Amino acid sequence: MADNSHGSATDPRIEVLKPASAPAESSSKTVSLYTGLQGEVNSKHYSTNVDIYLIDGTYELFRHFFAVPSFKGPQGQEIGAVRGVLNSVKGMINQGATHLGVATDHVIESFRNNLYPGYKTGEGVPPELYSQFPILEAALEAMGVLVWPMVEFEADDALASAAVKAAKDSAVDRVLICTPDKDLGQCVSGTRIVQVHRRTKTILDESAIVAKFGVSPESIPDYLALVGDSADGFPGILGWGKKAAAAALSIYGHLENIPNDWRSWAHSIRNSRSLAESLFLHWQDAILFRTLATLRTDVPVFNSIEELRWKGLGANFEDFYAGKQISS
Repeated sequence: MADNSHGSATDPRIEVLKPASAPAESSSKTVSLYTGLQGEVNSKHYSTNVDIYLIDGTYELFRHFFAVPSFKGPQGQEIGAVRGVLNSVKGMINQGATHLGVATDHVIESFRNNLYPGYKTGEGVPPELYSQFPILEAALEAMGVLVWPMVEFEADDALASAAVKAAKDSAVDRVLICTPDKDLGQCVSGTRIVQVHRRTKTILDESAIVAKFGVSPESIPDYLALVGDSADGFPGILGWGKKAAAAALSIYGHLENIPNDWRSWAHSIRNSRSLAESLFLHWQDAILFRTLATLRTDVPVFNSIEELRWKGLGANFEDFYAGKQISS
């Protein structure tokens, strides 16, 4: 589901997360441009760009379920985790976030379960946690936050799609994907799309992803195909560990670029013969696992970043927070 590992906060490539000041889009600064022709002065208005915060609601709900005390509303419905997530999102808004969206796994299963029978399911998820997903989605909407409840796709796919789309908008300064899930590392781009570990207060840009995994963001799906992802339910390729995957992919980038003949491999890769034999013996599995690890970026999420602007608390938000209302 999510990777709680993280890079060291002392790594100079990892920025310590600081509260952001609210981008004042409604105001603008006027810059006078002196033309030097007949003393003419032109004024051009520059609007302040915004940061986009994309939040992994599934991770947040799981994290708060196991971290905060139980709380039941008047109807006896457990909503402790929901309240924890709402408090967390409210804290982000209080610290200046103006544009944000939350993705959730409304249904744990996705199209990937049709590709690989061992892929993660909702089996083992406590009913009192699972039942809070629709409540969280409705409560966030009442809070004035855009929500993407995923059914066919996964929350990670929505986050990836939103990140790529938002980054194309010239009005966006930076896209911050708020999750420790290593899958989302593939979306990081320079310092424009970054990954935020809110619990550890660190931001990973592209150089920090390389420092952490030993490969560039675009190689993350290949890396996960080789080493596996126990949270998502696929084992990787026998004999391939993190060091071997990083050594190979830092040179070749993608699986297809790895030479079939181990004797052609770079000398810096140790145990090349056994690694090659295992990879090409299980080649179809490797390709399948990479498909599972590759996030979709074509999920419908929004038409304009204005849809991500926080709308303010709805009239029924307090009822959701108190557990008096559990559906929209």
